[in-house]
Amino acid sequence: MIGVGVDAVDVPRFRRVLGRRSRIDQRLFTDAERRYASMAHDPTERLAARFAAKEAVMKVLGVGVGAVRFQEIEVVKHRDGRPELRLHGRAAELSSNVGATRWHVSLTHTDSIAQAVVIAE
Repeated sequence: MIGVGVDAVDVPRFRRVLGRRSRIDQRLFTDAERRYASMAHDPTERLAARFAAKEAVMKVLGVGVGAVRFQEIEVVKHRDGRPELRLHGRAAELSSNVGATRWHVSLTHTDSIAQAVVIAE
């Protein structure tokens, strides 16, 4: 195992950020992530969980916000339903640099908190 990253997001606060900052969702999330989230009655919970996953990946990579673009870390739904990570660009480069060949992600959320746990092997 290379590392574990954990992050939690306050959903109501995240909702306010999305409402205040025009197009921030386009900067943070891929089209596929936004499409998936939009299928829910309240997409904010799904987006917050994905944001937490992106932050958790950065923790595993040992970098802070700004080292990679948020869209370079993508949470997709595997055909069996579980979430899966896809890294692109600089995030994929950093992953290779630390020797990560496999990623695992677990997401959970309520109406008030979203959390992600990420493991790199």
